Amino acid sequence: MPPIPVLCTAISPGSRATCRPPLKIPASATCCSPSVPSCCAASRPNPWRNRILPPTSINMYATDQQRPTVSEIVRKDYRTADVFRKWGINYCCGGNLPLEDVCRLQGLELPVLQSELEAARTLRVLPSATRFDQWPLPFLIDYITHLHHAYIRDTGTALAGQLATFVKGHLKKYPYLAGVEECFEALLAMLLEHTQEEEARIFPYMRQVVSAAAGKESYGKLYVRTLGVPLGRILDTEHKRIGATVAQLRALTGHYQFTEGACTNHRVLYHKLREFDEDLVQHKHLENNILFPRVLELEKELMSL
Repeated sequence: MPPIPVLCTAISPGSRATCRPPLKIPASATCCSPSVPSCCAASRPNPWRNRILPPTSINMYATDQQRPTVSEIVRKDYRTADVFRKWGINYCCGGNLPLEDVCRLQGLELPVLQSELEAARTLRVLPSATRFDQWPLPFLIDYITHLHHAYIRDTGTALAGQLATFVKGHLKKYPYLAGVEECFEALLAMLLEHTQEEEARIFPYMRQVVSAAAGKESYGKLYVRTLGVPLGRILDTEHKRIGATVAQLRALTGHYQFTEGACTNHRVLYHKLREFDEDLVQHKHLENNILFPRVLELEKELMSL
């Protein structure tokens, strides 16, 4: 079996991953890249994500004549918004002061803010040659659970709250956002229910199928026949229903394109919605094109024993 790239190293405040117990990585795993801090409230190492600095750097702390305002910093990179929100700094309509002035007025330490902003601006990527289809299925299940499911629970819930707060205060200016909020809430509810079902029932069943097939266990056929999970139906109904709701969200937001006059908060929310969408695309690919089809093939093998 080829080496498995492990997404490893330390996590700093602002990362998308959640604080979870260390996981056992297969012996065939190899570390694919050094890590650089990212952007959440987790601080323990997470082996499911690597982070690489962006190829170009924005000079957010220029000379006195070129000092960007807090709002300008966020417009250049929406991921910095979470740092300002954490410290109670207004980065939208009232964010017209340079970072240095804000820190002085609010009694904050500039180096601390600068460090957290740089950490938030790191780019999270996977090696382009990652062969998910060659990963052991239990490891792939762990990866989906600890990366994509955790992202839905943590980032999705936080984003829904931020969207609701913004819509409540800006509905007259952006009336179309009411539909966006309603659609995202429906999508998040679907995803939370579905991921809970996967972790409680579907994934444990898959692990058992993988184990039975690996050992060509005699009980495998009876297990699939009596306790089998309708994986094909889940793909045809639940996954398609989620996909249709994502398509509706894209239509309502114009594929997350904001108008030229949109305020900074509006821009940040649309950037985050796009990021959430992109994570779902990868999540859907791993389940629909790799995990579920491979387990369905193992079921056929067990039924033929």
